[in-house]
Amino acid sequence: MALRFMTAEEAACFVKHDDNVGFSGFTPAGSPKEVPTAIAKMAEEEHAAGRPFKIGVYTGASTGDSLDGALARAKAIKFRTPFQSNEDLKKGINSGEIEYFDLHLSQLAQEIRHGSLPKLTVAVIEASDVTESGIIVLTSAVGNSPTFVNQADIIIVELNAYHPKALFGLHDIIVPLDPPYRRAIPINDVRDRIGVPILKVDPNKIVAVVESNRKDQVKPFSPVDALTTKIGDNVAEFLAGQLKMGKIPKHFLPIQSGVGNIANAVLSSLGGNKEIPPFTMYTEVIQDSVISLMKEGNILFASGCSLTVSADVSADVYSDLNFFLPKLVLRPAEISNSPEIAARLGLITINTAIEADIFGNINSTHVMGTKMMNGIGGSGDFTRNAYCSIFTCPSVAKGGGISAIVPMVSHTDNNEHSVKVLITEQGIADLRGKSPMQKAQVIIENCAHPDYKQLLWDYIHLSSKQRVPHALHACFGMHVEYMKSGDMRKTDWSKYV
Repeated sequence: MALRFMTAEEAACFVKHDDNVGFSGFTPAGSPKEVPTAIAKMAEEEHAAGRPFKIGVYTGASTGDSLDGALARAKAIKFRTPFQSNEDLKKGINSGEIEYFDLHLSQLAQEIRHGSLPKLTVAVIEASDVTESGIIVLTSAVGNSPTFVNQADIIIVELNAYHPKALFGLHDIIVPLDPPYRRAIPINDVRDRIGVPILKVDPNKIVAVVESNRKDQVKPFSPVDALTTKIGDNVAEFLAGQLKMGKIPKHFLPIQSGVGNIANAVLSSLGGNKEIPPFTMYTEVIQDSVISLMKEGNILFASGCSLTVSADVSADVYSDLNFFLPKLVLRPAEISNSPEIAARLGLITINTAIEADIFGNINSTHVMGTKMMNGIGGSGDFTRNAYCSIFTCPSVAKGGGISAIVPMVSHTDNNEHSVKVLITEQGIADLRGKSPMQKAQVIIENCAHPDYKQLLWDYIHLSSKQRVPHALHACFGMHVEYMKSGDMRKTDWSKYV
């Protein structure tokens, strides 16, 4: 059947109040831009007329401002999952206006197929190409698009000319069978391709095609500075040492890396360390530093879910696809983040913490235990199944008023049983084979900021005769002091004696 081209405003009319919409993309990469903005405008018009209009929003991960931001400002979101990073959306979540359920990124597609989450009714998919027979070539991410198009009643395609049709071959699309019929996912090497490069959908479900020509709304990361460089160098030093001791195979292992400034710095340090051989990546997000290291020959191949790169880097990649396509593959989130594959490939996982406690528990999501930052993302998918799991963070924040090393994390996302190594700019704490008290000692001495070392030791002395020296009446004392005075260093443990 012939494709039905129309404006974003016309296409938005297919989305009704109380629909649950699955948007393509994973981070701003591959997220539609024109249609969600038009939906937000329609919501504002409906609200002005006194009519309700809110939709459930499923995505791959975070998105661009034209999606999460526009819909949040229009008060058009009834619930959101599985991950976000937009400031306006975050305000709505933390005020209780928007229901948000945080979810491991590998799990959403299967949860939707199981029917344990609200029924998905509409899929809005960004494409670099679409045909009358129902073949869709995605753009810079896969996310959960394969499940979204299969489960949705109708599909709206946003055909974005910025992304060339030559991206055909970048994607490896497969939807695994659901339990109890699932088979092993046959990825035995980072480079393996097991699916097809396209989405194939029922063409009758495509109700609209909206043309656009817009770059992904990926913000450039802050330049590497002394702090992030030191964290990165500490990670590289640790892994180089593990190589020397034979604890990592000589050919090295695939790297999984989180997203952000610290992750970029860590990858740069790995690439710059002459003792670490060129390596591969099996990860979620392929960001700027990966492309730079690939051009230098330090990264041989990268498998991910999205190509989340700044505009300049995106233009660089698209201008030389003959070089990059053989070295890149993008997969659905349930494959890129598969615990099964992480364990099989033996990943070295490197993720970022908001705070860590002296026993190795990690808070990745909630500031002071109550305010959502972004979400757990894929860190849990990888951490529990890693060959070696590493968490990084600066030792302090807010000018030193907050210690990232605390007696007990105010929210637990990855627990002490899964966290093998903690690294700050202060140093390295290898937690493997250590008792709780031994973990506390190495974390305080190696990772805590000097301003907080004695304070943390003084906390332990409140209950040092216990196997796990926690004083339950005092374990959040540093958090309480920050809420009171804005400076954890003023914590007075004598009040808890």
